[in-house]
Amino acid sequence: MYTYQKTNRYFAQVANDIKDLAEAELRGLGATDVAGAYRGIYFNAEPRVLYRINYRSRLISRVLAPLTSFHCPSDQTLYQQSLKMNWEDFLDPSLTFAVFASVSQSAITHSQFAGLRLKDAVVDFFRDRTGQRPSIDTQSPDVWLNLHIEKDQATISLDTSGGSLHRRGYRRETVAAPMIETLAAAIINHLDWDGRQPLVDPFCGSGTLLCEAYMAASHTPAGVLRTYFGFQNLPDYKASLWQQEKREGLNQRVLTPPGLIAGSDISREAVRAATTNAAAITHNHHIRIEQQDAFKIPAIEDSIIVCNPPYGIRIGQEEDLSAFYKQLGDFLKQRCRRSTAFIYFGERAYIKRIGLKPSWKKPLATGGLDGRLVKYELY
Repeated sequence: MYTYQKTNRYFAQVANDIKDLAEAELRGLGATDVAGAYRGIYFNAEPRVLYRINYRSRLISRVLAPLTSFHCPSDQTLYQQSLKMNWEDFLDPSLTFAVFASVSQSAITHSQFAGLRLKDAVVDFFRDRTGQRPSIDTQSPDVWLNLHIEKDQATISLDTSGGSLHRRGYRRETVAAPMIETLAAAIINHLDWDGRQPLVDPFCGSGTLLCEAYMAASHTPAGVLRTYFGFQNLPDYKASLWQQEKREGLNQRVLTPPGLIAGSDISREAVRAATTNAAAITHNHHIRIEQQDAFKIPAIEDSIIVCNPPYGIRIGQEEDLSAFYKQLGDFLKQRCRRSTAFIYFGERAYIKRIGLKPSWKKPLATGGLDGRLVKYELY
């Protein structure tokens, strides 16, 4: 038996800033013994709950199923121990695979070298038995393997997600520096939005916040458009359980009223991209998107305003956007009465430029930037 089969314990990779949200999400999806760790969360789950977490989680990047662990003082030990694995349980020479490795405080100091030795063992396993070998595909492999070595203790895991879960599948078109989907989902989670009050994004870009808001309000599973998950390569995968879980997830979807979620952008290209992306998940145009200069909108009242405005690094410019943020603050004060605004600042320096007193600030890092989500009550 493999480690995950003995323990029912898995590891979810998740950004540190949203770990508390992800822990609550995991419990809500049926996980037990949830415990935060460095760069992720450990949890227990029966097979159907594992499938559900991969299918519905909005915040987790991927879920790893540990296969084996062993003392690993050298690359030769890594190779020999990996060669003992029965890799036919997970793939065959007709499939592709990839290895993603990390090392910490170990005799093997280079993650790429460690990954190469595991790859060699998998290839040699099949070559010795069949005379054929599976190919490597680092972009879209059939099987994703994860290797982590810490203090000379190696753990080999299978990625049950089959690639990062942030790739929802609705992003058919994009514009410069789109927000990653899991970050957008975390922002929507922080709104405490019940799906009743209108939600507006006046700087919608390619529509990521709008799409995540729609999926949350309509209870659409985050993985609804994904055609493959890594757990389908586990030796104890139960297709009937997966079909049941998928049907249940789809049956829980609800319709959102037209106009509940709306967005706009000054860029025609962005509006086209957002419209295309929204159509991939709604199929009924329940997200209203139009081309509009945000500062020419007459009013946004009694609404939730959520947006990721331009900032220098995001748009590839070093220009000072202080005047832009002052104008944004004036717009919120003068034309957004009785609304609540949630502004994501990729550069914290601009928070002071907006000229409004925040109700709270929450750290949310993205792309190496120490960003902040800031809430403003507009009376």
